[in-house]
Amino acid sequence: MTSAPPVLVARDLELADLEQRLLRVGEHGPELVLVTGVAGVGRSALVERLAVRRTGPVLRARGAAWETGRRNAVLHQLLPGENFPDDPVEAAEVFVRAVAAEGDPVLVVVDDAHWSDPASVQTLSSAVQHHRATAALIVLTVPLGDPDAPADTVALLRRVATQVVTLSPLGSRAVGEVAAAHGVVLHPSMAERLCEHTGGVPRHVVDLLDELPRAAWAGLEPDLPAPALVGSRVREALRDLTPQARQLVQAVAVLGAGSSIHEVARLAGLDDVLAPLDEARTAGLVRGSGPHQAAAVSPADSMVRAAVLDSMGCAAAAEAHRRAADLVDDEGRRLAHLVAASPLPDPRLADRLDAAAVERAAEGAWGAVASLLRDASRLTEDAARREERLTRAVDALIGAGDALGAAALVPEVESLRETPLRNAVLGYLAIVRGRVSEAETRLGRAWQLVNAERDPDVAALICQRFVLHALCRCRGGDLVAWADRAIELVGPEAPAGVEAAAIRGLGLAGTGRTAEALDGYRDLGQRLRHGAQAQRVAMGTGWLHLVVDDVDEARADLESAVPTTFLGGSSRISLWARGWLARAQFATGEWDLALRTVLEADDLLERSGIVLARPLLHWTAVQVHALRGDWDAAEDRLRRAETGAQDYELMRVPSHLARAQFHEARADYAAVLRALAPLTRSTEGSSIDEPGFWPWPDVYANALVLEGRYDDAEDFLAPHEERARARGHRSAQARLGYARGRLLGAQGRLDEAREVFEASLALLEGLPLRYDRARVNFAFGQTLRRAGKRREADAVISTARDSYAALGATTYVRRCERELKAGGLNVVRTDRAVDELTPQEQAVSTLVAKGLTNREVAAELFLSVKTVQYHLTRIYAKLGIRSRSELAAVRGPTSGADLP
Repeated sequence: MTSAPPVLVARDLELADLEQRLLRVGEHGPELVLVTGVAGVGRSALVERLAVRRTGPVLRARGAAWETGRRNAVLHQLLPGENFPDDPVEAAEVFVRAVAAEGDPVLVVVDDAHWSDPASVQTLSSAVQHHRATAALIVLTVPLGDPDAPADTVALLRRVATQVVTLSPLGSRAVGEVAAAHGVVLHPSMAERLCEHTGGVPRHVVDLLDELPRAAWAGLEPDLPAPALVGSRVREALRDLTPQARQLVQAVAVLGAGSSIHEVARLAGLDDVLAPLDEARTAGLVRGSGPHQAAAVSPADSMVRAAVLDSMGCAAAAEAHRRAADLVDDEGRRLAHLVAASPLPDPRLADRLDAAAVERAAEGAWGAVASLLRDASRLTEDAARREERLTRAVDALIGAGDALGAAALVPEVESLRETPLRNAVLGYLAIVRGRVSEAETRLGRAWQLVNAERDPDVAALICQRFVLHALCRCRGGDLVAWADRAIELVGPEAPAGVEAAAIRGLGLAGTGRTAEALDGYRDLGQRLRHGAQAQRVAMGTGWLHLVVDDVDEARADLESAVPTTFLGGSSRISLWARGWLARAQFATGEWDLALRTVLEADDLLERSGIVLARPLLHWTAVQVHALRGDWDAAEDRLRRAETGAQDYELMRVPSHLARAQFHEARADYAAVLRALAPLTRSTEGSSIDEPGFWPWPDVYANALVLEGRYDDAEDFLAPHEERARARGHRSAQARLGYARGRLLGAQGRLDEAREVFEASLALLEGLPLRYDRARVNFAFGQTLRRAGKRREADAVISTARDSYAALGATTYVRRCERELKAGGLNVVRTDRAVDELTPQEQAVSTLVAKGLTNREVAAELFLSVKTVQYHLTRIYAKLGIRSRSELAAVRGPTSGADLP
C-alpha cells in the first residue's frame, strides 16, 4: 500500500518549474538542480510530490552522514547492481548508459544531498556536463545554514548546480492552508500568530498542530510552546553553556525581543556580558543588532524563547518577570512582565491594566487597548467586572480592525448577561461584518437599556456606533444627530466624542453642508496631529476632500491614513483610506497605482474580516480592468465585490457601480440600467444622490439616452442637475452635462448640446480629472459626428482618443478609432467592393462582421437600431450579399479581441 504524498502548500510555482524542466531535458539536455531552504521548509515534500506525480522512470537516493566516506554510495542507491569505476568521468559514462536504458526522460532525486559522498556528486556533475544528449533531470536537496552539514560538500554542490531553487518560508495564508489540511481551522489572526511563532517553517507548523490539542486553537491568543524537537535542541544547547551564558539566554528570553544589553546584564546579574553573549550567539540561542551585535539583543526566534522559558520552570520564570518589571522604564512593558508573573487573579494589577487601557483608548490605540483589557479580564475576580472588561476588549478588537478575532470571541460574549455594553459591542461587530438588520436590533436594544445619566460613557459609545451605522446607511442627517449626542454626553475630548467628530463631517457633507464640514475637519486636524485618532481624522478629511474635487489634498490625507504601524492604528480605517485613495488615483489617471493600492489591501481585507470595505476596494479594480479590456480580471473582481451580503448602502452602491461600469465598458446599456435601478429608489434622507459622493447619476442617464428613453432621461436628470447647481459642485455638474449633452444631441438640438458639452469641459478645467475629460470629449465627438459635423467631430474624438490612450483605456481607444473611421476623414480605401461603402456603412459592416447584434452596433456607434438596419440593407445591396455570415466572409477574418 503506497503512502499518501506529503502535504504541499504554496509550492505550485516551484513544482511547475521543476516539471517544466523535466519536460525540456530531452530537447535542451540534462540539468542538475539544487533545491534549498532552511531546515524544515519543505524541500523533501517538494521533491517527493514531484516524484509521485511523475509517470516516467524515477531514480531515488538519500544522503546519510555515515555514508559520506563510502565511495559512490549515492550512485549505488540510484542504480543498484551497477559497477561504477573510481574515476568520476568514467563513472558518469556508466551512469549515462544506465539512464538511457530507462527510455523516457528520467527524474533523479537525491534528498539530503549534503550527506552525499563527493564521488557521487562529481559523477552526477560529469554526466550533466559531458553527456548533453542524456534526458535526465537531477534534483538534489540541501538545507540552508545547517552548521553540521559538511562545508566542502555543500560548496561542491553549489558549484556544480545548473540551477538553484530556494524555498521561502510560508506566509500566514499558507499556514492556514496547512492547518486546514491537518483538520484544524484557524481564523486568520491565529494563522498569522502561528506563522510568526514558527517563522513560517512547515515542519514546525505541522509539529505544533500535531502536538497541541485541538481545543488549544479555538482561543484568540493561546500561549504557543516550542515544538518538541526545538525544545529538545534548546535544552541540550543550554546544558552545554557556561552558567553565565545560560543566565544571559534566560534573561533575554524573559525580556523579549529588542532588549538593551544593559537591561539583560542587570537581570542576569552579569558584570561582563560580551563573552557570554558570544557563546549564546554561537549556540544559536540569541541574536544581536547594532555595534558589535550587542546594542539590542533578542531570542533567536519565538520558538527558542518559548523553549527557554519552559526550561526555566514556572516559578523561576515568574520570579524573573517580577524582577524585570522593576528594571524596565516603559509602563507598558512593566505591566506585561507583571501579567506574565501572575497566573492567578490579581485585582490590583487588573485595575492598573484597565487604567492603562483607558489611557490608550484616549489615543485611539485600540489594538493595545484590546490586549490590556483581555489581560485585565483574566486577572479580575469579580464576575460582573470580568465580563465588562472582556466585552470592552472585544469592542477594542473591532476598533483595531480585527473583526475575525472579535468574532472568535462572540460565543463567549453572547453567553454573558445582557447589558447595554454587550449589545453595543455585538452591534458594532454586526456593522463591520455588513449585517444591517442585526446591527439595528443590537444597537436599538443597547440604547433601550442604557441609562445615559448614570452611565454616560456607555451611552456615548452606543451613540458612536449609531454614527457608524448611519454612515454605512448613507444617512447624513442621522449621522450628525447621533454624533452631536455622543459629544454632548462625554465631551469632545473623550474617545467616543473624538471618533464621532471624525465622522461627523461626512454626515454634514451628506446633507449639503460641505463648508461647515471642512471647517470642522480643519479644527480637528489642528487638535489631533499624531496617533491613531489622527488616522481617523485624516481618513475622514481625505474622503471629504475627494467629494469636493480637491483630489490632491485628498490623496495626501488618505496616504497618511493608510499605515497602521503607529500607535495602534486601525485596520478598519486603513481599509477605508485605501478604498478612497484608489478612487483618487483613478480620478487622476494613475490607474496602475490604483490597482496596486487595491492589491495591497487584499491581504488585510481577508485577514481582518471587515467585509464592509470589500465592494469599495474592488469597484476601482473592476472599472480599471474593464476600461483596459482585461475582462477576466474585471469579472474576477466583480465577483469578489458582490460576494456575500450587501445589506448596507455603503456596500451596495459601489457594488452596483462596479457592475454598471463593467457593462458600460461593454456597451451593454440595458445591463447598466438594470445594475443601477436599485439606486434610483433611494429613500428620503439618503446621501446617495448627494453630488460628489457616488458618480452614478450620469452613468444611469447616459444609458437611458443610449437606450432611446429620452423622456425618462429628462425626468431623471432634472433634479440631479438642480441639486448639483445648488451645491456648486463642479465635477458633478460636468458629469451630468455629459449626459445632458448626449440627450440634447439625440433630440437634434445640436447648438444646445454643444453649449452643454463646452460648459462641462470648462467646469473640468483645472481639475485633475483626466478620465472625466476624456469621457465628455468622447460623447461630444459622437454627438457632432451624428449631426454630420465630421471635421469638428474628428478633432474632438481625436482629443478623447489621446486621453484614453494615455490612461491605457484600450476599450475606448478602439471605439474612438472606429468613430474616426466612421467620420470618413481618416479612411484608407483598399478593397474596391468595400470602397463603395460610405464611412458610416464601413463602421457598421465591421461591427456586424464581428458578430455584434444590431442593438449592440447601435449602442457602439450612437445610432438608432432602425438606422443600423437601414445601413445594413444598403451594405448588402452594394456588396451583393444577403446575410451576416456572407458579410463576415467579405470583410475577412476578425479578432474577438477587438470586441468591447
